[in-house]
Amino acid sequence: MSYLMGIDLGSTSLKAAVYDLEGNLISFGSSPTVLSYLNPEHPKWSCWEPEKIWAGVCAATKKALSGIDDAGAVKAVAVTGFGYDGLPVDADGRWLYPFIAWHCHRTLPQSNSWVSVPGAEKVFSVSGRLIYPINTIFRMMWLQENHPDIMERAYKWLMIEDFINYMLCGVMATDHSMASCTSVFDLAARTWSDDLIRHSGIDKSILPDIKPSGTFLGEVTQHAGEMTGLSEGTAVVLGGHDYHCASIPAGGFNDGVLVNITGTWEMLLAAAKRPETRKQVLDAGITVEAHVARDHYSLMAAEVSGGIMEWFKDNYGYEEQMQARESGDDVWSHLMQKAAQAPCGSKGVFLLPYFSGRSCIVPDSKALGAFVGLSSSVDKGDMIRAVVEGLNYQFREMLMSIENAAGKKYDRIISVGGVTRNALLMQNKADVSGRILEAVDIEEATSLGAALLAGIGTGVYKDEQQAFERTFRSGRIYTPDRSLSETYNGYYQIYRQLYSALKDVNASISHTFKA
Repeated sequence: MSYLMGIDLGSTSLKAAVYDLEGNLISFGSSPTVLSYLNPEHPKWSCWEPEKIWAGVCAATKKALSGIDDAGAVKAVAVTGFGYDGLPVDADGRWLYPFIAWHCHRTLPQSNSWVSVPGAEKVFSVSGRLIYPINTIFRMMWLQENHPDIMERAYKWLMIEDFINYMLCGVMATDHSMASCTSVFDLAARTWSDDLIRHSGIDKSILPDIKPSGTFLGEVTQHAGEMTGLSEGTAVVLGGHDYHCASIPAGGFNDGVLVNITGTWEMLLAAAKRPETRKQVLDAGITVEAHVARDHYSLMAAEVSGGIMEWFKDNYGYEEQMQARESGDDVWSHLMQKAAQAPCGSKGVFLLPYFSGRSCIVPDSKALGAFVGLSSSVDKGDMIRAVVEGLNYQFREMLMSIENAAGKKYDRIISVGGVTRNALLMQNKADVSGRILEAVDIEEATSLGAALLAGIGTGVYKDEQQAFERTFRSGRIYTPDRSLSETYNGYYQIYRQLYSALKDVNASISHTFKA
């Protein structure tokens, strides 16, 4: 029996999953992703400590391998994970500064400096990126301005996936999808942009070689084998950005397919044959990247979603957590039971879900969340349902934006990710959006996508299409209730007024309390 492994570097957990060649999950391991705050003078500055990330990957990998008889049966491994976060290493591969986490806004001054020169339109026309503080080049500029000695000693800048690949096989490289996160990648030419790099003031030589996802990189070294449990000589194949990888087992590289990826963030991802860097796409707040599927690009809309569900559960779901412990079932079944008992529209309570700022349509780092429409008749069930409905209004808004950018309507949407197990939320999403949703039967889609790339890189599959056809599992279909959709059309118009109505107030709050 032969297997493939996908390693998924997530913001909450580091995962390793072993699959057979038909895409069935055989064994799984995970370890917490530890966010660190190392600077007492700046207690809100967050980072990932490289040694903890590597240790977590090793622990997850060993746990996953414990579920099979022979680690040597794993023929190849590929790494995926979140974008943007990288670090400098010297010529011997020693890291010189921790990963600045995407949660950290210390790079806001550097991103603001690019708003005028080179300017948002110029940056987007070349790189497909909106100007966000999390973009990798602004981390590099911050280090150049604050720690020039470190950048002077740096040999290469490695994204977090690239760092793990280096630890596994000793090769320094990145892929097109991760290079897309930097803001200095020329999408059309699929190489580093000399023009944008010149604006950054960064030495171009620090940027690693770029290769297509699914490229064989090297083999697991003896030391890495001892640390991870993988057999020495196991093939290491270049993976890529997490949501691109998650779209592979859903067929998201095919024309006309829109993939909804749910997790801490919610994404909508559509494939394209060319980089759609028109101003219309920029104005829609859509990010354009090179896809992990060869010779493809993507249009992407994203906002924080599942993270808000977790916030509500952690802070206001104590009663339901206790009930779940007593009954032995899932806390979400208790929360959703209360939400199901609340009426459509949550008695007029609306959630504005910008707990981490606004990323899509109108990017706004000062945007904040809000519950609006509270009254003495509102109970906990109404509040939970308002969270569900608010996140699905946000989904509808993202859907409208990506359809405007793509110039087409998507009547059927393929959904992957943990939130697809929440039947009430999924049905409500269909009702609010008026679209058919298919929650495919795929376990850990992101790591499976990485495993499929590992298979492509070692000849197990001819290409993405063959890998998809061999492993796809159809799932539950959610069809909108047309009468509810009509009702939600009216409620959605109220929701759309909330951001503008609260924009100035939230900017004042942000300036006063969150500067």
